[in-house]
Amino acid sequence: MKELSQNGNTPMLFPYEPTAYWQNIRQIIREEVAKIEKEIPKGNVLETPGLTYKPLLKITELCTLFQVTKPTIYSWIKAGKLKPVKVRSRVYFLFQDVQKLMSSEPQDMDT
Repeated sequence: MKELSQNGNTPMLFPYEPTAYWQNIRQIIREEVAKIEKEIPKGNVLETPGLTYKPLLKITELCTLFQVTKPTIYSWIKAGKLKPVKVRSRVYFLFQDVQKLMSSEPQDMDT
């Protein structure tokens, strides 16, 4: 390991050239991110680690759960079948309301 860099003023703290060092760091980060992505389960929309149920659902989660489009959710809101809950600038739906809608008759869900 060199004690001084090329210009002779700065001591070297690690035995790598700066470009090789940053390439190694980027590779380590890519490997760690890939490992974390593999560990994330692609589970049910209603499952949240650490909770027995997910108290608030996003509109995209409702679309996935019911296999419908956003306009359908908006029509359910207009018809009073779902009540949106606003948290700051975001809109959510209560789990209990979603459960009621899920347990309602299939013909009741058509708009």
